[in-house]
Amino acid sequence: MFKYLVLHVFLYIFFIASAKAQLADTMLQGQVLLFTKNQTDADDADAKPAVGANLYWLKTNVRCTTNPRGEFKIPRVVGNNTLVISYINYIRDTITVADTGGIIVRVRPQEKKINGIVISAKKAATEISSLSTSQVLKIGKGELLKAACCNLSESFETTPSVDVNYTDGITGQKQIQLLGLATPHTLFTQENIPNLRGLASIIGLNFTPGTWVSDMQLSKGAGSVINGYEGVAGQINVELIKPTSAEKFIGNLYQSSSGRSEVNAVINKKWNNELASGLQLHYKNQWYKQDQNRDGFLDNPLGNNFVGLYRMQYFNKNGFELQGILKYIFTNETGGTKLIENPKAWLYKNKINRYEGSVKIGKAYVNKPWKSMGLQLAYFAHAQNTSGNLREYIGKQNSAYGNYIFQSVIGNTNHQYKIGASIVADNFVENIPAQNAFTLNRKEVVPGIFAEHTYNYLDKLTIVTGLRADNSSLYGMFFTPRFHVRYKLPTETTLRFSFGRAQRTASVMAENLHALFSNRQINFLGDSMVWRKGLQPEIAYNFGSSAVQPFTLNYRKGTVMLDAYYSFFKQQWLADFETPHVVNFYNIQNAFAKSLQLQLDYEVIRKRMDVRMAYRYYDIQSKYRDSIFLSKALVSKHRAFVNVCYTTPSKYKLDVTAIWNGVKRLPNFFADKVVQHHFANQQSTSFITLNAHASKLINKKYDVYIGAENITNYMQHHAIINSSDAQNINFDATQIWGPLMGINVYAGLRYVLK
Repeated sequence: MFKYLVLHVFLYIFFIASAKAQLADTMLQGQVLLFTKNQTDADDADAKPAVGANLYWLKTNVRCTTNPRGEFKIPRVVGNNTLVISYINYIRDTITVADTGGIIVRVRPQEKKINGIVISAKKAATEISSLSTSQVLKIGKGELLKAACCNLSESFETTPSVDVNYTDGITGQKQIQLLGLATPHTLFTQENIPNLRGLASIIGLNFTPGTWVSDMQLSKGAGSVINGYEGVAGQINVELIKPTSAEKFIGNLYQSSSGRSEVNAVINKKWNNELASGLQLHYKNQWYKQDQNRDGFLDNPLGNNFVGLYRMQYFNKNGFELQGILKYIFTNETGGTKLIENPKAWLYKNKINRYEGSVKIGKAYVNKPWKSMGLQLAYFAHAQNTSGNLREYIGKQNSAYGNYIFQSVIGNTNHQYKIGASIVADNFVENIPAQNAFTLNRKEVVPGIFAEHTYNYLDKLTIVTGLRADNSSLYGMFFTPRFHVRYKLPTETTLRFSFGRAQRTASVMAENLHALFSNRQINFLGDSMVWRKGLQPEIAYNFGSSAVQPFTLNYRKGTVMLDAYYSFFKQQWLADFETPHVVNFYNIQNAFAKSLQLQLDYEVIRKRMDVRMAYRYYDIQSKYRDSIFLSKALVSKHRAFVNVCYTTPSKYKLDVTAIWNGVKRLPNFFADKVVQHHFANQQSTSFITLNAHASKLINKKYDVYIGAENITNYMQHHAIINSSDAQNINFDATQIWGPLMGINVYAGLRYVLK
């Protein structure tokens, strides 16, 4: 009954969004173009948009400014059709508006130049827009340059909303946690196309070098239905450097004291006003055998990693857009015991070949800037062979993705809508030969349709309502509602609320590959036919709210943010490490995650020193098969964060980040007497890590940097249980709660040619 009711609601939204309702215009929208003295009205395609032009109704305070595309929308004033447009060094224009649709305003330069006023402002490295409906954290290039940011997993060290932890004591891999949930519960998109899914959900964070990234957008909780039905914790969208950017060449050299060498290059070429292409290259070599915690195992596996990407962009004056990306990833690693030449050595091997391709086709209506359509297509082929001593994992994935989006308005820009259709096709093979040739194969095709309506009232209120209907070849039809509200108070406080449902099919072994790096018996509990035919999906609901309050103190700006999120799992797959000597995988029906975060950003010294402080609290619990709730192991409930960024008058930049992690619960598996002695109460110790990064820009081309990670030199003791005897039944490298390496010093050089 509920499904039929939701279906009727969905069809109603879809019909209303598609209809051309005749509503009274309450907003005027259009575009302001900058014309030369000799251009005619027929030259609109060659004119430049007026960024930041001022518009207002004559003798009123109702005004607005244009966006980077020169577009504007301004509330209509009853009985007033006289619109004034002004732009510095251009003739002020006054027009009579009789149109009910969009208009184009053309302004021309003054006959005599006047001395303009230069207004400078410091762009925040990280900011939250007060106009976005969901709480989107915009992480700019300035934030990424606060650390080495060699790959995505290392790009969030200065972002308090994200936890970065080691997955195990063998691979050196790191994963992130958002709202206390592991990486696979976050939807990762590359330029708004889902990217790191399935077998790449954990290790894929290494596939995008930080040098390639122009900026990222991080949103917590439920996202838009346009991007699919996955992602209960939130979404992280990565924008790569575009071929049309100002940089013709970007080069980056990196070397660390741990024996990690990297070379990165970005090469952009504008062929003409419409066509541009780019080549991005990355190579990493880990060559030094380091064992700082002296457990006999390498801190990082030796080997190579290569990533290459080629892309092209085409835009024409009629609003047609075509973008294409081809990407290849190759990884070959060997690790384990430090003396890997020893015939009795415990060896780790990992080899990955991955191909990615994506195409974006778009059409924007030049005279109707609110109307557009787009088609997104992508294909991924992933082949992986990973082994831990005598245990082997063979994984293959082939996935195709398509998404068509049409957007327009109903009557005026107060009512905007997006409708479309998508399809996801996955073919997975996960093979564990050591487990009696146990194979987890699945083929799933999910076509779907969606509709989303956005209501805007000035800049005060925004309501976004969305609904998806998808039909899985494995699980049948399911619905995904999403709802967002943003309200701005007269005190400039921005309040937000969100709700949404998420569903995904877990790649159980790929997401828990660290289970191979122990002598535990791997058990899949439940009906074996269910495992072979395909896992039951994970289903979760997320509720979130936040408040953002900007303020000014001593003429310097600051922001206070408070957010709270609650995620409830109706169904979830659990990797149970609580029993000694075994790891059990099974489905649970009850789990939740609560997240609370308070953050303060303040400019202590104008244009010189910024401080960011944050505290976050997690309460994450799952109902295990013995019907008891346990808090999530290896995750601290309490975490405090301080980041200080200082720029000297001579343009030296220093960035320092300190993080305090509270105690973490350890699983109930401590059969090893040494471990029991150190952690009798079955919880870790709290610890502090300190990172520092300094850089200096030379001649606006060369950027020299040096830094140090884990300056406190804190390391987890007995990270690998029974590391001296890899054949012992208690050997286990999966229970990592702290840093595995001590202080790591690095240096590098960036070169930018514009």
